Amino acid sequence: MVEALDLLAGLPGWAVYTLLALGAAIENLVPPIPADTFVVVAGLLASRQVVDPLYAGFLTWAANVAGALVVYQMGHRYGRSFFELGAGRWVLRPGQLRRIERFYGRFGTSAVFFARFLPGLRAVVPAFAGISHQGFWRTAAPVAVASGIWYGGLVWLGLTAGQNLERVEELLGSANRTLLVIAVVVVSGLAYWWWKTRHDDEEPGS
Repeated sequence: MVEALDLLAGLPGWAVYTLLALGAAIENLVPPIPADTFVVVAGLLASRQVVDPLYAGFLTWAANVAGALVVYQMGHRYGRSFFELGAGRWVLRPGQLRRIERFYGRFGTSAVFFARFLPGLRAVVPAFAGISHQGFWRTAAPVAVASGIWYGGLVWLGLTAGQNLERVEELLGSANRTLLVIAVVVVSGLAYWWWKTRHDDEEPGS
């Protein structure tokens, strides 16, 4: 990470802010790319006075929220046809889609909020909020609040512990491992639900 920080520190300010924003946003489209790392880097660069901490924190937060809402809008506009008419019909059956809609109708805001803390699920949950036609503000508000809490904490971590990179990496790794375990448990439950409800729409004896 030291080499990456030195490389970024040598770039023009506008390029640094652009890379941080892109890194924070792209996780919503490519979940394996963690926005966490870019947000912590923003804090580390702020500790070196390369970027302004408030501006970098706001920019990475805004980019991440905007990326999530783009995914939401894509799900809202194209998701239904994909799962009803496209290849997605082999993944989710009509009965499963109706169950997801009912779930989002009751727990959508809470689900979106808590999922923003879990690796991998961060991008999926807003997408299905869109597919279920959950209201825009019922999605945007929990995304914004949860991302503000999490990424604000990460910027603070990088800013305050910026002189001890090993400690930063250790804390971030420990937090992400814990959240990953929670995410795996949640995904396992979702996989069981998918298998259990797979044939809800089949006629008896078919």
